[in-house]
Amino acid sequence: MSTRTQPDTSSGSSSMTYREALREALREALATDDRVFLMGEDVGRYGGCFGVSLGLLEDFGQERVRDTPLSESAFVGAGIGAALAGMRPVVEIMTVNFSLLALDQILNNAATLRHMSGGQLGVPLVIRMTTGAGRQLAAQHSHSLEGWYAHIPGLRVLAPATLDDARHVLTAALADPDPVLLFEHGSLYNTSGTLDPAIRAVDLDSAAIRRAGTDVTVVAYGGCLSKALDAAEVLADEGVSAEVVDLRTLRPLDDATIVGSVRRTHRAVVVDEGWRSGSLSAEIESRICEQAFYDLDAPVERVCSAEVPIPYARGLEEAALPRPAGIVAAAHRAVG
Repeated sequence: MSTRTQPDTSSGSSSMTYREALREALREALATDDRVFLMGEDVGRYGGCFGVSLGLLEDFGQERVRDTPLSESAFVGAGIGAALAGMRPVVEIMTVNFSLLALDQILNNAATLRHMSGGQLGVPLVIRMTTGAGRQLAAQHSHSLEGWYAHIPGLRVLAPATLDDARHVLTAALADPDPVLLFEHGSLYNTSGTLDPAIRAVDLDSAAIRRAGTDVTVVAYGGCLSKALDAAEVLADEGVSAEVVDLRTLRPLDDATIVGSVRRTHRAVVVDEGWRSGSLSAEIESRICEQAFYDLDAPVERVCSAEVPIPYARGLEEAALPRPAGIVAAAHRAVG
């Protein structure tokens, strides 16, 4: 099944898409460090399943942009070996669902080798993958499983939601001596905007407050950030001031920013496209209650995907996912 979108034609304008920002980050990494190479299914001649690597094969050649067989376990394992040998591989997995075929390599090798070698072996590997729903790609291409990976010690888990983060996060990830997983929400690839020229680097350890507020904290990440910001606009019109926190990094979580915001607003809504049961939202709620229980004026609310495999039919898919209206309703329950 092909999930590739059409290539952008606006790269010469001042506006840039999320996809193009990721491509420019890859181009910069390949051009500035000979140890960096990209590998994965269809990343070369096809330009990537979502068009992110379009044109890189022509610019850097087959040694640096490598098409692989359809075997996630094999090419993720090859990336781990290359990282151990001193290279800086960037491995692309088509969707998060397919990453489960390489879970043994990611969990039992990449995440554990530093610990099991007594600090002698690091795995400076970046694994990129598309996550999330909203594109009618059905249950085998649409789930949000990044919370599973955020459970694993030894990994850093990132979810860039903005154009600037998409452009600059790869540089920081490649500088990390340990494996980094980069989750790109599929709904973001076609979003566009203008890069902030003042931003040249991003901090992998800090969440970001994307909108200040006083009445309720809305915590979101990745593809749900725009929904949280849309909900905040609606809430503002209804007299509720929502502060929106973009997690950016899912492991390690930035407790200080999350809890600091909740201590100011005294209420919290956590938005997570993962399923509610055993989710990242549950972890965040738990940390808020552990660290700021006496600052809360209402129970923490959660807005998550329905507990079903993501449907194909558009109406059902939309009904299964977090939506701005659900975030607004949760905020009103919290404010009471």
